[in-house]
Amino acid sequence: MIDPVRDLASVREATERLLDAAASWDNAEVTQPSRLPGWTRGHVLAHLARNADALVNVLQGRPMYADAATRDADIERDAPRPLDVHLADVRESAERFQAVAAEPADWERIVELRNGVTDRAARIPFRRWVEVALHHVDLGAGYELDDLPDEFVTREIEFLADRWSGRPEVPPVTLLLGHDEGGPSWHTGGDKGDPVVLGGTGAELLGWLSGRGDKGAHLAVLAGDRLPDLPPL
Repeated sequence: MIDPVRDLASVREATERLLDAAASWDNAEVTQPSRLPGWTRGHVLAHLARNADALVNVLQGRPMYADAATRDADIERDAPRPLDVHLADVRESAERFQAVAAEPADWERIVELRNGVTDRAARIPFRRWVEVALHHVDLGAGYELDDLPDEFVTREIEFLADRWSGRPEVPPVTLLLGHDEGGPSWHTGGDKGDPVVLGGTGAELLGWLSGRGDKGAHLAVLAGDRLPDLPPL
């Protein structure tokens, strides 16, 4: 069961963890490449700040972003800023998100995100947690998929498995936490092609689904010919 209030607490913890890590850098380290192609660490921090403001828009019934070009331009504009400006912006935008999300509201209402995607308002805090936690990994600052909380990992595996469900370019895939059918499992992909069964740790499964870490290179292929390729998120 989704608990948005509890998720908001997890968002706050994840944000503080990221800010504490980034606070040890200097201005030169902000300009270093992140693990996201074409983005520096400054791009990641800028995105996190603007995403918080965008989710405020979502909760208040406005478009998430004016348009894709404006979103991208804002990130490019903010990426070169000094470290102290980045840290203040991430913190202040996070506080704005927390304040709006804490207002009395109907968590069952449907809200609209980017590209016409809709979701229950109750899932927005978890979506923000995903942004903060996975982008912390993307900063390449010593926080890895293995460091993510177990609850987060299993919930994000479920979310991404659902995202890839029904995609014709992905064969039917069963994901096993561990290497047998006695533990948690998820299904994803389409209904065409030879079925594949993958087994591994939560971090390994999440790495494949999200295109991070070793991207599933250490998953056991328990059935099927090979590890399937996934489209970009």
